[in-house]
Amino acid sequence: MDIQTVLTIILVGLAAGMLSGFVGVGGGLIIVPALVLFLGFSQHNAQGTSLGLLLLPAGILAVLQYYRHGDIDFKVVGLLAIGFVAGGYYGSKLALSLPQDTIKKIFAVFMILVAIKMLFIDKKISEKANQKNEQQLKK
Repeated sequence: MDIQTVLTIILVGLAAGMLSGFVGVGGGLIIVPALVLFLGFSQHNAQGTSLGLLLLPAGILAVLQYYRHGDIDFKVVGLLAIGFVAGGYYGSKLALSLPQDTIKKIFAVFMILVAIKMLFIDKKISEKANQKNEQQLKK
């Protein structure tokens, strides 16, 4: 793996960690709104609770399934984790320094952007990825 790839993976982990720490993603797209809307949690408390889920081995069975299928790259997992840990720390510090109403609005905008991407942009990206995978398989 070249240095550019390693740095890219770490930056992806950093960005994911920042978003995780900042808006509680990682199941948070469902967990955070549900805790706020249905259980009356504050925004900060809902995000903290969602992040607490990450500390538990909640996804271990899914990971085992992907591992058995050969679909986990542990080098990439390790590099992503480096960025994710740092990003989660700094993202949570930033979120806790802002008013809850500001965080709610940022969270809502983030969910809208993800929805738009999934509805309109992902189709093009996945088509390109499929073409690239097909070319690699031919080699």
